[in-house]
Amino acid sequence: MEKGPLPAEKPRGPRCTNGFPERQLSRPGASRPAEKSRAPEAKNSQPADAWKAGRPRSEEDNELNLPNLAAAYSSILRSLGEDPQRQGLLKTPWRAATAMQFFTKGYQETISGPCCGRGVHIGYLPNKQVLGLSKLARIVEIYSRRLQVQERLTKQIAVAITEALQPAGVGVVIEATHMCMVMRGVQKMNSKTVTSTMLGVFREDPKTREEFLTLIRS
Repeated sequence: MEKGPLPAEKPRGPRCTNGFPERQLSRPGASRPAEKSRAPEAKNSQPADAWKAGRPRSEEDNELNLPNLAAAYSSILRSLGEDPQRQGLLKTPWRAATAMQFFTKGYQETISGPCCGRGVHIGYLPNKQVLGLSKLARIVEIYSRRLQVQERLTKQIAVAITEALQPAGVGVVIEATHMCMVMRGVQKMNSKTVTSTMLGVFREDPKTREEFLTLIRS
């Protein structure tokens, strides 16, 4: 009994050496399928000046969040190859968590409530009000004890004084040594970063600005 002709095989696309079909390359001028429209990305609802909003953390928040913060430090120890349950490390996560809350206590203070660095220079020309020297130190303390960069810290101090006193002008200069430059990375022991913010007459009047800069150099 003779067999009929076998059905013709369907043409196959080119294949790669790994056995999977190669991707068909689009020819010049060939139309591409329309891409699916992406949903618009949600914009950050937090305003740029959210740092002025006051006190984002309270003593109650510290107590509630301390166990979670300590657990995070336990995870860090395990990731480093240590055993947080061994003798000598049992209280380390709690001590580290408490220390971090202290180092960032600026989040639970406001400039209207109660470490002024040597490298922070502040000058202002009063309009009608003056501010006690301890208040200036407090403003520096509040904003420096947050997760910060020096440029933002300099501006925040100047803006806080401006909003509190409405002076004719404010000048702030910060000179600081950063551990990321000294202890690691390029390890430059004598490196120093200087940032400044000038507002009001300190920005507009060169003589006033120069007088302030001369005073902080002396």
